[in-house]
Amino acid sequence: MDAPQKDFTKRPRPGINNAVIQGLGKIPPQATDLEEVVLGALMIEQKALTDVVDILKPESFYKDNHQAIYAAILALFSKSEPIDIMTVTAQLRSSGDLERAGGAFYLNQLTSKVNSSANIEYHARIVVEQSLKRELISIASKIETKAFEYTSDVFELLDSAQSEIFRVAESNIRKKVGDMGSLMKQAITELEERGKQKDGLTGVPSGFSGLDRMTSGWQKSDLIIIAARPGMGKTAFVVSAMRNAAVEFNKGVAIFSLEMSSVQLVNRLISAEAELHSEKIKKGNLSEFEWSQLLNKTKALSTAPIFIDDTPALSILELRAKCRRLKQQHDIQMVIIDYLQLMSGDTGGGKGSGNREQEISNISRGLKQLAKEIQVPVIALSQLSRAVETRGGDKRPQLSDLRESGAIEQDADMVMFLYRPEYYKITEDENGQPTTGVGEVIIAKHRNGSLDTVRLRFKGEFTKFMDLEADGFVDEFNTSNVFKDISTTSFDLGGPMTFESKMNDNNAAPDVAPF
Repeated sequence: MDAPQKDFTKRPRPGINNAVIQGLGKIPPQATDLEEVVLGALMIEQKALTDVVDILKPESFYKDNHQAIYAAILALFSKSEPIDIMTVTAQLRSSGDLERAGGAFYLNQLTSKVNSSANIEYHARIVVEQSLKRELISIASKIETKAFEYTSDVFELLDSAQSEIFRVAESNIRKKVGDMGSLMKQAITELEERGKQKDGLTGVPSGFSGLDRMTSGWQKSDLIIIAARPGMGKTAFVVSAMRNAAVEFNKGVAIFSLEMSSVQLVNRLISAEAELHSEKIKKGNLSEFEWSQLLNKTKALSTAPIFIDDTPALSILELRAKCRRLKQQHDIQMVIIDYLQLMSGDTGGGKGSGNREQEISNISRGLKQLAKEIQVPVIALSQLSRAVETRGGDKRPQLSDLRESGAIEQDADMVMFLYRPEYYKITEDENGQPTTGVGEVIIAKHRNGSLDTVRLRFKGEFTKFMDLEADGFVDEFNTSNVFKDISTTSFDLGGPMTFESKMNDNNAAPDVAPF
């Protein structure tokens, strides 16, 4: 004989501060009658689950026994077994949850309350909406409790609140797929979309044809580390890639410049775009013809979706908050940090770990989490250790040269090194090719692709990188001419490109040209 029925609506809800709710004279949002209808429909029609499996989770149900019943239904579905009142009862009995679910009599009552599953998706969405409200109540309750605590760090609290709200918002937008059939369908759809890309680009283009052929663009949720010794042109490379993505492909890009002020960074863009010497731009020493050239060649730059923030010693918590806001407001497609070692390891309240290696590890881990959270590639520049300079030979960097923390290599999906033989007075490479004005992008780690080296043209006087072919140089390693010279497109200087900054002043530290 089945156990007597229990009133499960009185049970405390996990994650909800019941004392607060009772103090307000309110009960948590719920739709228990629709929960019963949904569960009844699932047990009378085999195909009903496919309509709601991607939006309903066990915790979406308010009543504890309903959660147990739905969990049993999912267990049967995962084993490809039939779903009806008998199999669900058997599954609950085998898992020891039949009494918790209310017994076989309660299951029978559920199936008698519905005749078909015609409106199951509509009913399920109402159940999910009530669940989301309960989540928001739980988050608000936790924030209130922590805000009253004197020991709480306000910046950690802000980051936690933003992260939780963003998670709830995203879960409401994206369906959570739970079955292999849906996953396969999603994968095939993505493959079809990739097939439509004639240039083979599935991510954010860098604008360098050889590099894009190897990577198919910067991929979503990837952390890309670009490392080099001082003087190799890290900032010039990433600014060129940023410009290509924003101007040529209209992809929103946010760059956090911890080393240079926003104005200095924009001056680099102007120098590269107008092909005017960086020294002339810095001093404002332009003739009438050069002013005309500058205005003519920079027409599209002001309308490009580029967002610059030059807050010094930016912490990972501040970065995450700003990126979430930029993603929501401007749908940015890529984030750039220049550079990683200048970020603060503080949690927001001045509490550093005291160990710089551990701080860098936390920053690296935080950048990877950010890439996954907002689903964009995050590119972080990094310094290399001095071991490169003391090593003999061609001085090409290695993974072991990554400075301060092995966690950078571990967290990164891709590690790239910039190397210019000319800097070390090496005039020819091992194949006898001239190295003057040539930069190498060495892919040393590629989680989802091959390792190789891409040769680019570097124009130091304009602080820009470009394809070798675009400069009239035919290179046997880069023979495709997919992308045109980045200098042939016009821009503009008409609108604001920067956010308010602590460093945008005329007394900012002078730029060190050309790197």
